[in-house]
Amino acid sequence: MDLETGFHHVKKESWRTVLTLAYQSLGVVYGDLSISPLYVYKSTFDEDIHHSETNEEIYGVLSFVFWTLTLVPLLKYVFIVLKADDNGEGGTFALYSLLCRHARVNSLPNCQLADEELSEYKKDGGVNGLSPKSNLGSRLKYSLEKHRVLQRFLLVLTLIGTCMVIGDGILTPAISVFSAVSGLELSMSKEHHKYVEVPVTCIILICLFALQHYGTHRVGYLFAPVILIWLLCISSLGLYNIIYWNPHVYRALSPYYMYKFLKKTQQGGWLSLGGILLCITGSEAMFADLGHFSQLSIQIAFTSLVYPSLILVYMGQAAYLSQHHNIESDYQIGFYVSVPEKLRWPVLVIAILAAVVGSQAIITGTFSIIKQCSSLGCFPKVKIVHTSSKIHGQIYIPEINWLLMVLCLAVAVGFRDTRRMGNASGLAVITVMLVTTCLMSLVIVLCWQKSVFLAICFVFFFGTIEALYFTASLVKFLEGAWVPIALSFIFLIVMCVWHYGTLKKYEFDVQNKVSVNWLLTLGPDLGIVRVRGIGLLHTELVSGIPAIFSHFVTNFPAFHQVLVFLCIKSVPVPHVRPKERFLVGHIGPRECRLYRCIVRYGYRDVHKDDIEFEKDLVCSIAEFVRSEKGSPNDVKVDQETDNDDKMKVVGTCSTHLDGIQMSEDDSDVIEEASPLELKEIQSPPTIKPRKRVRFILPESPKMESEAMEELRELTEAREAGVAYILEHTCLRAKQGSSFIKKLVIDFGYEFLRKNSRPSTLASAVPHVSTLEVGMVYHV
Repeated sequence: MDLETGFHHVKKESWRTVLTLAYQSLGVVYGDLSISPLYVYKSTFDEDIHHSETNEEIYGVLSFVFWTLTLVPLLKYVFIVLKADDNGEGGTFALYSLLCRHARVNSLPNCQLADEELSEYKKDGGVNGLSPKSNLGSRLKYSLEKHRVLQRFLLVLTLIGTCMVIGDGILTPAISVFSAVSGLELSMSKEHHKYVEVPVTCIILICLFALQHYGTHRVGYLFAPVILIWLLCISSLGLYNIIYWNPHVYRALSPYYMYKFLKKTQQGGWLSLGGILLCITGSEAMFADLGHFSQLSIQIAFTSLVYPSLILVYMGQAAYLSQHHNIESDYQIGFYVSVPEKLRWPVLVIAILAAVVGSQAIITGTFSIIKQCSSLGCFPKVKIVHTSSKIHGQIYIPEINWLLMVLCLAVAVGFRDTRRMGNASGLAVITVMLVTTCLMSLVIVLCWQKSVFLAICFVFFFGTIEALYFTASLVKFLEGAWVPIALSFIFLIVMCVWHYGTLKKYEFDVQNKVSVNWLLTLGPDLGIVRVRGIGLLHTELVSGIPAIFSHFVTNFPAFHQVLVFLCIKSVPVPHVRPKERFLVGHIGPRECRLYRCIVRYGYRDVHKDDIEFEKDLVCSIAEFVRSEKGSPNDVKVDQETDNDDKMKVVGTCSTHLDGIQMSEDDSDVIEEASPLELKEIQSPPTIKPRKRVRFILPESPKMESEAMEELRELTEAREAGVAYILEHTCLRAKQGSSFIKKLVIDFGYEFLRKNSRPSTLASAVPHVSTLEVGMVYHV
């Protein structure tokens, strides 16, 4: 299956498809959210408040939980944020991508006007450059486009939210598995329990991360049934506890009980909000995983099953605790105490399985968001393994996986209790939600063309709720909340240093690029030799000749008979359709056989890293040669380019079936040595594999003789082989630079560069076909 075409989801789904997606979303989207009842009440009543016989505390907490679940996941995410999708994709980067396109704010240095012609780049109504209706909205857009400081602030805000998601990927598995395993404390003595709980948690976590390289698709069919059984289990337990212990507990859903709770507990009640906050952990997944499902399927799953089940289980726990005040143990407020004794072991097993599923979802989400950061030049290159050829987005990153495992084990062993883990996880979750609220307010004005007043109301309403929880979590800095801040700070430094170094490297390329006229003057008179084959020179530039090529030619005066300046770039859209993948153009006169090819990928696209990419590339150049004149797809790449940059949009082989197709056959050509050579050297016949390449041309229209000659030469070059010329650059700060710049460039960026993976192209190319050109950039 072609991975590039695996992302398209059906726009008009049948009800059967919608219900199937809703069922499948249970295991992927709602794993983290559905296991929160394991630790919410225990974290809330751990230190700050105590459960008294008046039941005002437990009723107040229930009221807070109910309204928090109703306002944040249900109202904010299900009915508002889900509508802010980026061509079906969700998450923090989806919001940032929308803003980049609507306000012409882009963190990518090599953006082009041609990118705005992409199908998914089109804005609402298919109109580009539409200004907001209000004057304030127009001023906001103008300010964002004019001031670099605001653009950098927007990028840093997005990266902060991203770093907190990564921190949540470390904390969620630890608290989920630890809380599930804590059910063992009701079945053994406290002395034995403390020696069992942490080792069992660590063993489960190690197994969880060790199995990541197999991919979730191998066991994914179990995810949805596990969460479905878990939701039915907790809702049944909640309904039983309500009916058996306190049928009138529904009265606590009134907001009045929140007032009574805060009036009685005062500062302690405010601090306990950090525990109540945990009831909405995982809500962001509804938006982040939108690309794998659809708005309607996620809405149906949450409103019909997840939301009612969570409300019932929280009401059931409150009903049980309202009738039990004298349990003399440390786990009196825990989840398992409200489970009937005969059902505790089965519920424990289901809870551990649900915790593993919930952890798996957040780990996979962490992999995806790091891939997006890397695509947008905000994270060092990492090895990305696609674990499924059928399901888009199922990836595995070995380095990140083992780093997450070590940090997750450190959290579990270091904290050893749900209270401090809850403080840490709560701060990470609420920070991501605050970032989403801020970005959504800009989307309302710039993308949805709504009034600024509506955006202010959105920020004020949801921002006030989230700020209340944020302050309650931040106060517990020394009690665990410092962990996500420390982790996010480290990841943020890495992202900012890498992004800064990437921008400086690109600026050096732009300032030192060579003119096309210089390239055209190179010839036999200067001792330059054209050798057989195709030379692919990888560069980040989208126009002009990179300095690395002049450095190469100066020291090695030869290049290939067909030379292609290849730029593989990311664009601020989730996907680029295969038929819009390539931009191809001539550099100079066509008899020079110099081409520029720009390959565009979205931040969620799967990069082809095998021989198919090479075939698509050569085939796209051949198709460009065939249909070069009189094409309506010709585009002007940039305003500052030379006369060589009139380029044409060309798709992959699979998208232009009526155009040129390429056929390759491997054959063995045997060269027999002469009898004299056989006598003297005694060497066997040598076998040289040779690749026969031919282009299958369409019957009409007929091509010019000049184009036929160009295709013939391209065929010969392809048969001779393809060589990849890759840059191996080192960055150094210029003399006179500040100490901070030297520290960032000479040590920070260079350390990350040396320890990061090579580009996708470099890692896929055989070593015998690779030529690296080293050069020092003084930036």
